[in-house]
Amino acid sequence: MKYLLVPLLLLLGFTATAQQTPAKFTMDVRYLLSLPEGYNADTTKRWPLLIFLHGSGESGPDLAKVAAHGPPMQIAAGKQLPFIVVSPQSDFGGWDAGVLHRLLLDLKKNLRMDYDRVYMTGLSMGGYGTWEFASRYPNELAAIVPICGGGRPGDAWKMRNVPVWCFHGAKDNAVPLSASVSMINALKPYQPNVKFTIYPETGHDSWVAAYNNDSLYTWLLAQRRHRYQQVAIAPATIAKYAGTYVRNKRDTVVLTAAGGLLQLQAGQHKETLKPASDSVFFWVEQAPVDMLFNKEGFIIRGREQEQFKKVK
Repeated sequence: MKYLLVPLLLLLGFTATAQQTPAKFTMDVRYLLSLPEGYNADTTKRWPLLIFLHGSGESGPDLAKVAAHGPPMQIAAGKQLPFIVVSPQSDFGGWDAGVLHRLLLDLKKNLRMDYDRVYMTGLSMGGYGTWEFASRYPNELAAIVPICGGGRPGDAWKMRNVPVWCFHGAKDNAVPLSASVSMINALKPYQPNVKFTIYPETGHDSWVAAYNNDSLYTWLLAQRRHRYQQVAIAPATIAKYAGTYVRNKRDTVVLTAAGGLLQLQAGQHKETLKPASDSVFFWVEQAPVDMLFNKEGFIIRGREQEQFKKVK
């Protein structure tokens, strides 16, 4: 039988000398780049970065179309903005958050930017892209300005530490106002001071008034990326949080005090919790999950925000 196997493998194209050679697919991301006045004069200064995402009408191979609206249009008209402004172009009529993140990582290597002042804004399709990127990579951003877009309200909790100023026209017939309202309403429980401007007599071009509002850029520059910093708290405070906690009478979490930190175990899952204050702990620096201790136990500030009660 083994003698029949070799001819059969050869017939199917399997040979002992088959070769594989390395290959690579490379994706180009075109973008317009504007450096602020003074960027080249001081080679030690780091500058805030503003990423602008265009709408569907500017997609395609013609990069000049990206300057049809928003910050790149203002720059083309001579406006000086105190940011590094990067305006990428989408090939396919949509924004891929993963591709945008790889672009951001490349920009970090090649531009003198302030990592704590990275902002993103976009209009229409770019508004959707802004919400999506912020839900996927909230730890990269200091603030976002989505205009006449929308997103997934269930992901709003991930953006609780990202300041948002959203704009929409009440008479928008392309992207309904409800698309922004749903996102803002979902975000408010986590970020009560979220900013939302509705232009009552404006249609889909609400970006015109939004980007012509200089207070928008002033507000952006005042925002900094949220970062938890581990602090030292009293050992007695750490010790009082140790114990067993239950949610819905079925989900059990055990916390153990060790070396100024808390060790969490839920089934086979383990995490090290670091204190950001006497009552707030985080899993990993800037992770989208943190824990707030209260009189009953703790709340995991995430999608559900349900209470874990201490039982012993």
